[in-house]
Amino acid sequence: MIFDFTDLLDWDNQVLFIRLLIDILASFVLVRLIYYNSHKNKDFLFTFALFNLLIFLICALLSTATIEMGFAFGLFAIFSFIRYRTVTVPIKEMGYLFASLTLGIINALAIPGKFFLIVIFCNVLVIGVTLLLDRFMNLTHENMKEVIYERIDLIVPERRDEMIADLKLRTGLPIHRVEITSINFLRDTANVFVFYYALENENRIISGGADD
Repeated sequence: MIFDFTDLLDWDNQVLFIRLLIDILASFVLVRLIYYNSHKNKDFLFTFALFNLLIFLICALLSTATIEMGFAFGLFAIFSFIRYRTVTVPIKEMGYLFASLTLGIINALAIPGKFFLIVIFCNVLVIGVTLLLDRFMNLTHENMKEVIYERIDLIVPERRDEMIADLKLRTGLPIHRVEITSINFLRDTANVFVFYYALENENRIISGGADD
């Protein structure tokens, strides 16, 4: 059977190509222009872009299935393997990952309205909300550090303000509260959690290791 190249020009294929073009443009704006310009992590840029394209292609192909229940289980199987086992993914990067996956699914499966306005609107909405949250909402994080404090005379509740002032002077951090977790009277030291506000999240989540 001779392949007829005119089949590529039928309406279904045109719709697929338009969806793919919209997805590539949206993914480029989200990953390259928004994420990479702020975070400069090429590894995550590669991951977000690749996952977006793969999810788009898989969803576009699975959407031709005639059994809707089988299609649903297929999507469930796709998301079941999305798990990093070697590194701890920061929470913001995880948000970008799901945004990339969402764009791929929307562009592959959403029913287009007149001239694809519905699909384009959904893409603009996802990108706009991501840009707003990441760039223009300058909310502060409450960061925490653990210190070993030797001025045990200041740990009493009555001298808490003096303790905070001393820790501010020593650390240079805008500490606003402290928590004493343990006291060692043999060494005259105390383990103290100090809390301060900053624009960046300096806390690090410690991974418990990958499950076997």
